[in-house]
Amino acid sequence: MHFIWLDADPGHDDVIAILLAVYLDNIKLLGVSTVHGNSSAYWTGVNAARALYAFNAPDDIKVYPGAVKPLARNARYAPNIHGEDGLGGVVGIPQPESTETRARFARHEDGSTISALEGMATAIKETWKGGAGHKVSVVSSGPMTNIALFISTHPELLEAVEQFVFMGGGIGLGNVTPVAEFNVLCDPEAAQIVLDCPVKTVMVPLNVTHTAIATETVHTCLCAPAAQESKSNVIPSTDLRLMLSSLITFFAHTYKEVYGFEDGPPLHDALTVAFVSNPDLFKSRRYRVDVELHGRHTTGETILDLWDFRKCDDTWGMEGKNCLVLESLEVERFFDMFMDCVDRCDRVSPLNNTKQRDRT
Repeated sequence: MHFIWLDADPGHDDVIAILLAVYLDNIKLLGVSTVHGNSSAYWTGVNAARALYAFNAPDDIKVYPGAVKPLARNARYAPNIHGEDGLGGVVGIPQPESTETRARFARHEDGSTISALEGMATAIKETWKGGAGHKVSVVSSGPMTNIALFISTHPELLEAVEQFVFMGGGIGLGNVTPVAEFNVLCDPEAAQIVLDCPVKTVMVPLNVTHTAIATETVHTCLCAPAAQESKSNVIPSTDLRLMLSSLITFFAHTYKEVYGFEDGPPLHDALTVAFVSNPDLFKSRRYRVDVELHGRHTTGETILDLWDFRKCDDTWGMEGKNCLVLESLEVERFFDMFMDCVDRCDRVSPLNNTKQRDRT
């Protein structure tokens, strides 16, 4: 069993990461902290709560709101990709201030919300039990501000962390600038803090996530598994599938409009959880990786020392080859994993209760 803490900025693809974290058999999700990124910190928190409700996550899995801005820069969002609220076009989920949404936030006895930093530290400490329990994989699918704050304020808990796994960066590839990927560019200083941490770090770059395309075939299977042979005018068979279909449809439209993706949108963030569950789906190699912090044209670029110019030791962190970089994915097996989680969720999702259909 892999114990994970998920830090996210939902975001369409973050929602798929949450689905996998709830339904993969060998994953125990401890909590979801949220951060500025695809939308404001308000919306990312709300969207995580809506996803946990839609997926009928166990009641003890809560949302812990986190950083509203980067460590040293102004916040930036992605409305052209995810809409103003982060889940543009998605239907069937609860309203932001609904009872179902509010119930998913972690709270103190006085009703105040528990912060990302407090929730993360408490969960990791209680799971580790001073070495008598289990280490935790900290998974990031957004800007790494919360993770950097955890590393900086709780060095005593780093021994309890199995690995930091983050979706971000690219090898000679960007999606906001020619060389910078969104999550890293949003808070490059935070990304460098994570890479300098003396704990195993795993990078899931654009080069790999751009192969995890939700194609028409995938979408058809998602909507109605029995109708895979008839791909025209397939109607989602349940309200849970309708919600996921609307997510894929909106995401596909923006990725085609902004980036020219013709075959469908890439499910970037879901690969972080997939890696923790089954690293054999991927090929990888360990490199020295740093983040450009000051370049006029290259701020936010992830710099891989492909030729070992910098002599590093075998440690993780500041002096070593600090990052395991994923290089390829077995795409079919990943989507089999995804569909299995959808099937399992479909049996229990409250969205499939007809009384929920009026919610948007």
